[in-house]
Amino acid sequence: MQIEIDQQRLMQEIDTLATISDVEPPAVTRIVFSEQDLRARAWLKERFSEAGLSVREDAAGNVFARWQGARSELPAVATGSHIDAIPYAGKFDGVVGVLGGLEAIRALHRSGFRPARSIELIQFTSEEPTRFGVGCLGSRLLSGVLNPLADDSLRDRQGDTLKTVRMNAGFNGELSTVRLPQGFYSAFLELHIEQGPILDRENITIGVVTDIAAPASFTVTLEGEGGHAGSTFMPGRRDALCAASELILEIERLALSSGSRNTVATVGTCEAYPGAINSIPSRVKLGVDLRDTDGDRRDMVLEKIRHGAGEISQRRQIKVEMIMLNADPPASSSPRVLSAINNACSEAKVSSRQIVSRAYHDSLFMSRIAPMAMIFIPCRNGISHRPDEHASVSDIADGVEVLARSLAELSCDT
Repeated sequence: MQIEIDQQRLMQEIDTLATISDVEPPAVTRIVFSEQDLRARAWLKERFSEAGLSVREDAAGNVFARWQGARSELPAVATGSHIDAIPYAGKFDGVVGVLGGLEAIRALHRSGFRPARSIELIQFTSEEPTRFGVGCLGSRLLSGVLNPLADDSLRDRQGDTLKTVRMNAGFNGELSTVRLPQGFYSAFLELHIEQGPILDRENITIGVVTDIAAPASFTVTLEGEGGHAGSTFMPGRRDALCAASELILEIERLALSSGSRNTVATVGTCEAYPGAINSIPSRVKLGVDLRDTDGDRRDMVLEKIRHGAGEISQRRQIKVEMIMLNADPPASSSPRVLSAINNACSEAKVSSRQIVSRAYHDSLFMSRIAPMAMIFIPCRNGISHRPDEHASVSDIADGVEVLARSLAELSCDT
């Protein structure tokens, strides 16, 4: 089958979407349910309709664009990603999977291909945790991982609930209606930039993702005793920030000593109270992200962190409280979907290698309800979540062709 990717049109669409942003190019900021996010959604739905796809939305704001197959009674094959962007991000993260998915469908249509199973393109709501502190909001709800009661418990920095914000954006209905049943999709694929350096460094076109690491996210609050920086003697101080510094280094040490490079730990936030240069910090709150492709190994490191925090607490006479935000299991790709991707790479005559996703994506949660795999393309120097994030036109086009060929094979599987 001859598949031609319209590179010029695809890049024009990526560039156009990047202009729908709260900041000037090359940076992109597009927070879920903001004015710019709603503008971007409207622009995308126009592109979906132009391609002849039927469009629907759910109460969470997930958008579905379907190419009806000859056997529409069969579970569809799905692809997609997200378009929300953290502050001052780049223009390719997520977007390549949405606009690339659209171009894959258009390319298949131009080739004369007609699917047996329907092909559905999904634009997921809020893959980034920027507004509500929870990543992959839309796919968590679709897969039943997130309790619909989160509608009233999740709040943004202004104190507005998810329910208030989404309804003000025009997404009505109960979140309980969002969950999809097992078997709704026969397969799910996601095209994405790698967000790491391996493909770029090795000059390989396609990463065939075999596993997705999953995060355990938690906060640690350390309570000590404040005081004047000049008049409180050093012996006997209960400095919460000094205790937090010990814990941060202990978290790093435990990740490094897990026995696997797939264990990674990051203390991403550190808030000290009262935050004055001449005052001993009495309270510190840390935000921690711990990930691994092996759930048991990750949880073992987590327990060691708990133990380390307890030892520091006792020795420094500091109160420590750990609150888990989430601890999602890792995901492995479906052999059947991996086979389709590998076949597509052979047909497209592009280089490929197996790879692990150390960033998590909507695919992590879609794996709960459908056989899943991901297709990575290189990003320059592995840089992502920055304005200088970059993927070449040719790499994007190759990724879209591999996606199109994979969708074609899986949609013919009856």
